[in-house]
Amino acid sequence: MTSLAVPEHPWLLPGALAGATSPDAAARRPRRTTRDWAVDTLAFLLSVLWVLFITADALSPDPAVTIPLPHDWMTGVDALLGLVCCGLLWLRRRWPLGLLIATTPLSLFSMPSTFPLVILYFTVVVHRRTAVAVAVTGVGLATNLVFSWLRPEPGLPYWANVAWGVVISLAVLAWGMFVRARRQLIVSLRERAERAEAEQQLRVAQARHLERTRIAREMHDVLAHRISLLSLHAGALEFRPDAPADEVARAAGVIRGSAHAALQDLREVIGVLRAEGDDDGDAPEPPQPTLADLPALIAESRSAGVRVNVSDTVAKPGEAPAALGRAAYRIVQEGLTNARKHAAGAAVTVDVAGGPGTGLTVAIGNRWPVGSPPGGTLPGAGTGLVGISERVTLAGGRLAYGRDDTGDFRLAAWLPWPA
Repeated sequence: MTSLAVPEHPWLLPGALAGATSPDAAARRPRRTTRDWAVDTLAFLLSVLWVLFITADALSPDPAVTIPLPHDWMTGVDALLGLVCCGLLWLRRRWPLGLLIATTPLSLFSMPSTFPLVILYFTVVVHRRTAVAVAVTGVGLATNLVFSWLRPEPGLPYWANVAWGVVISLAVLAWGMFVRARRQLIVSLRERAERAEAEQQLRVAQARHLERTRIAREMHDVLAHRISLLSLHAGALEFRPDAPADEVARAAGVIRGSAHAALQDLREVIGVLRAEGDDDGDAPEPPQPTLADLPALIAESRSAGVRVNVSDTVAKPGEAPAALGRAAYRIVQEGLTNARKHAAGAAVTVDVAGGPGTGLTVAIGNRWPVGSPPGGTLPGAGTGLVGISERVTLAGGRLAYGRDDTGDFRLAAWLPWPA
């Protein structure tokens, strides 16, 4: 089964999306792509710059961002905590929620840690379900109340500091949920495309199986007919070794011609079975006979010594649909083959009647055999009548076979013929 096309630039996708193209993506953790490395590097560098800026501002004589801590050593510890949070950003794709929970106490007082903690919070919103994102947002809003009181921005009242924290938290939440929803949409569309492709390939496989089954039925009908003719002529030569030379030569010629025709039919059928990916319309593959080929089929059986009485009252045979003519031909062929195999020497009657709007009736009958034929009965798979029954059913017709009231064997079918 073919897979969907790999993206032209997979390194531009996040690991969660680029890894979904592999068949074992669900069983392993997505690997970091080039884009992920670039984003993580940028996040780390910006966080380090933030820590350095806040620390320098806190140590300056006139701080502009935050109120300085009482002692310089506390500012150093605060900067160290910020650098630790910057280092934890490299692990945020593997344990986003655990790292955020472990560093939440720092959001109560550490100003250098605010930027890397916001990045951790954004990662949790993107990679965890909505309930978890809302929960950590609630915890963040609660810690914001304490942080705005302990580390207020100079020149702003308490409520303004709290408002800024709420706005930033909600903005990060909205942005993260949008990114998560977009990624889920992409994954969903990819899964639907893969499922549609798999279903299409399944339909193609089923259609190929049905077509090969149909060809197998055609092979059975054709080869059974040819081989029964071969057996009939070979049996005549076996039981009449003293026949005149011209009769022997004629029988040998029929055997050679039947063998050649059987090999040709087999070659055509096998050629169709070996063909792959041939979608040239819905026309059936050769050999596909029609109603016009019935006289040749009757003449072939007569040349083999079978007495065949034909009654053909079909109206407008040239207008018969191809599928209808093919089914009628196969029914007559199967009836003649069964007569040669099981009732050698018996006369066969073939009645074909009908027309557009009334349907087509095909009946083949022969006397019930008495005793075993000379040389024994030809072997068979017993699937000929089963295949004919399936063919008639698929055509919307009816089929009946067996001994009739007179004790003769009769095979009769009715096939619909639209007006």
